[in-house]
Amino acid sequence: MKKALLFSLILLLSVFLIACNSDSSSSDGGNEGNDDNGGSEETGNTGDSGDSGESSSSYPEKPIQVVVPAGAGGDTDRNSRITAKYLSEELGEDVVVSNVSGAGGTVGAKQVLDAEADGYTVLAFHNSMIINGILELADFDYQDYELAGVAVSDLGNAFIVNAESEFTDLQSLIDAAKERPGEITIATETGAFTHLQLLAFQEETGTEFNIVDIGSASEKVTALLGGQIDIVPTQLGLVMEYIESGDFRSIGIMAEERLPGAPDVPTFKEQGVEVVFDKFYFWAFPKGTPQDVVDTFSKALENVTNNPDFQAEMEPHLVELGYIGPDDLANHFAERTEQYTQLNESAQ
Repeated sequence: MKKALLFSLILLLSVFLIACNSDSSSSDGGNEGNDDNGGSEETGNTGDSGDSGESSSSYPEKPIQVVVPAGAGGDTDRNSRITAKYLSEELGEDVVVSNVSGAGGTVGAKQVLDAEADGYTVLAFHNSMIINGILELADFDYQDYELAGVAVSDLGNAFIVNAESEFTDLQSLIDAAKERPGEITIATETGAFTHLQLLAFQEETGTEFNIVDIGSASEKVTALLGGQIDIVPTQLGLVMEYIESGDFRSIGIMAEERLPGAPDVPTFKEQGVEVVFDKFYFWAFPKGTPQDVVDTFSKALENVTNNPDFQAEMEPHLVELGYIGPDDLANHFAERTEQYTQLNESAQ
């Protein structure tokens, strides 16, 4: 009887110890789980937010191709190359510019649209994307991309003439155009930003020009130097060396106010012509590019904009520096699309 009682007590003690050990293991497991939720390295890398963080921290891991839908030597090419140089420093990988011109920029823009959405192909373009859509040169627009932002804008949209030109201001140009409708030649590219400017100018002043497509920005400059055309609408900062050398002069800019870097150049508005245009150079990825990749690139673009070395290098080109993020850029696109559509309809 005593042996049976002793055996029962030993059995109960064993059950009790097993139960305690089980509770202890459960408690330890719970503590391990709390450590993970509290930010342990292992759990942080396996959750959704951890995936995003890992991707963001690893991007980029190879060079990034920048497609500029314009020829070399123009304002789009220049601004993109300078910005790309500083983006390379920010991102720690080469940001390489490739010029893909044709059809008012639609060829290069379409190449990015169709590229793999992995963050390694990015578009560097400007307002002409809107005009391409309005003129039905493209069946896509800014909403088909992941917008990354803007670092550079240009308010110096100008009419440039040869220094020997008969035109000294807008009024002399308007008077001559009314006397000789369709004879004065103005260079542009079909679907280009300057094309809409010319349509707006004709509508505002009641004039008619011979609008000719002679190619890229550098080709326009060459034609103006040779006296083959009368007017080139272009960015003032792009031709400042020719103005300073005495080869060219500007008869006005399409800004609200005179530029600090060119105080002697009058605006169209102060000459009685209500035509105002700004030009913004945006960066965008193919649709579907991971958001954390876009955010990483966009932040680098913002940092470049605030870089004193970048600001100093851009200063001679008479551009306006200021970061515009993706959301504000989308709003800017929408506003300009409405404005340009109305201008085009009025000019028809």
